[in-house]
Amino acid sequence: MTAEIMQQAEQVIAKTYQRFPVVLETGSGCTLVDTSGRRFIDFVAGIAVCNLGHAHEGITRAVIRQAQALWHVSNLYYTVPQVELAAWLVAHSFADRVFFCNSGAEANEAAIKLARKYFYDRGEKGRFTIVAMEQSFHGRTMATLSATGQSKIRKGFDPVLPGFEFVPFNDIQALRDKVGSSTCAVLVEPVQGEGGVRCPDADYLKAMRQICDETGALLIFDEIQTGMGRTGRLFAHEHFKVQPDIMTLAKALANGLPIGAMLASEKVAGAFGPGAHASTFGGTPLVSAAALEVCRTLVDNHVIEQGRKSGEYFREKLEALQKRHDCVVEVRGLGLLLAMELNIAGKSIVDGCMQRGFLINCIQEKILRFVPPLIISREEIDALMGCLDELLGADTAVA
Repeated sequence: MTAEIMQQAEQVIAKTYQRFPVVLETGSGCTLVDTSGRRFIDFVAGIAVCNLGHAHEGITRAVIRQAQALWHVSNLYYTVPQVELAAWLVAHSFADRVFFCNSGAEANEAAIKLARKYFYDRGEKGRFTIVAMEQSFHGRTMATLSATGQSKIRKGFDPVLPGFEFVPFNDIQALRDKVGSSTCAVLVEPVQGEGGVRCPDADYLKAMRQICDETGALLIFDEIQTGMGRTGRLFAHEHFKVQPDIMTLAKALANGLPIGAMLASEKVAGAFGPGAHASTFGGTPLVSAAALEVCRTLVDNHVIEQGRKSGEYFREKLEALQKRHDCVVEVRGLGLLLAMELNIAGKSIVDGCMQRGFLINCIQEKILRFVPPLIISREEIDALMGCLDELLGADTAVA
């Protein structure tokens, strides 16, 4: 069956992914099982999506209840789950209003549009440039890849959209030199995810906030990967005691069901009136019910705190491996958004882990990224550490 499914996929699915030779069929907690019965401990979690693990009972019940009541109506009407989800997000963030969509890229599209519309409505029509960071990742639509500071993401899609400029991440002087009278917003991931799990200096985001305040530019935090407890706080910017004007969420918000959200302060959100932006499937009752259950579970059941402690333990174990293996350059990250940078290609390590029953991820060719469910146990972490210790010490891991 496994070979047949993979063969059929090659015939009918667009070849936009380099897939691993495994067909995953079921999951529970932090474990996935493929069609041949092999079990894998999941340290990818759908790329920081399944923060509560797979087949979570509470989310399953919430989806079933809502599926038996109402799946979808137009956003021309109110629905209870969408309103309750928006109210929860407002109550637990800086924001006053929420716009719902279907993905992180869509949330960032909304943020880009809102920032430009805000200044357009103020009569500052020449103020439309957005300053983003080198090595950033904000999506793959035309606007969001134009805002992404990686040439490999933009390659082949020229001309990209105008109005985006880039400065090095963590270089506050470069940002200060770039932000000017034509800048409508600064767009940044509080921790760069796809760019290599790169954390900001302690005062970087505060200085960024100050620059935006001095120049009148808006500050947008892309918390698509870092939000919903991933870094040990509900939102990563809370570590640095800085608030944005706009924030985007997706990934873990509904633990795997498609949803995105753009949150904004009242002053800025007012630029989106009726007809300014829309999404047919944004915040459907079914997905909103799942997301609301996710939000409540993360906070009420102290899952974020559990993830923070597991992240501290995980990092200690990775740092111990660094001391044992010369091929490990650096360990970094926050909470359960962790990376181990190597001086060798990471593919053989990823493949070796899969063969031994562990799913991990490699980005930027040499950076192993670990983003397991926040419910990952110490025993599961220890099991991975034994596997990595073996692989990093093997002949294939010689620099």
